[in-house]
Amino acid sequence: MLTGFRTQKTKIMAVKIRLQRHGKKGKPFFHIVAADSRSPRDGKYIERIGSYNPNTNPATIDLDNVKALSWLQNGAQPSDTARAILSYRGVLYRLHLQKGVIKGVITQEQADAKWNAWSAEKDNKIESKRENLASAKASAKADALKHERSVNEARLKAISEAAAAAEAVVAEAAEEAPAAEEAPAAEEATAQEAPAENAGE
Repeated sequence: MLTGFRTQKTKIMAVKIRLQRHGKKGKPFFHIVAADSRSPRDGKYIERIGSYNPNTNPATIDLDNVKALSWLQNGAQPSDTARAILSYRGVLYRLHLQKGVIKGVITQEQADAKWNAWSAEKDNKIESKRENLASAKASAKADALKHERSVNEARLKAISEAAAAAEAVVAEAAEEAPAAEEAPAAEEATAQEAPAENAGE
């Protein structure tokens, strides 16, 4: 029996692909990193493979697909959010194709052709979404300007009507003022004629 023999346990580092939070309160953005699963969320990481900004519409994702694919092939496990991002950028689809190449189901050329076709279609969808959002924003701005113009026109019309009504009131008052001045003068003339007639009697 061997004495003093100690078995050594090999420490295998579990790598996770996850998000590391940055940015200010209410407007976060994230680094996509490969890190030791035991390290804290915003602690040290092994390698940064991209970034994710959810504050834009559509969200801005800058990802190194080659590095991400390499980490996945080496056994790195993505978090749920990181998995969704990797799927959105086609990294998981590319991993699936590479597994098919390794098994001999398809050739590397076929896998690359499928990946390029998928990537072009995805880029077209993203660009189409951007254009639709831009056109919707421009349409909303045009509608807002049209509404503001109609409100201003209604306001100017109301102001002009009020001014016309005020002018009519002033004109009417001006017409009534001479009539009121003529009435006392007529009364005075009548009063002067009355004594003269009395004197003649």
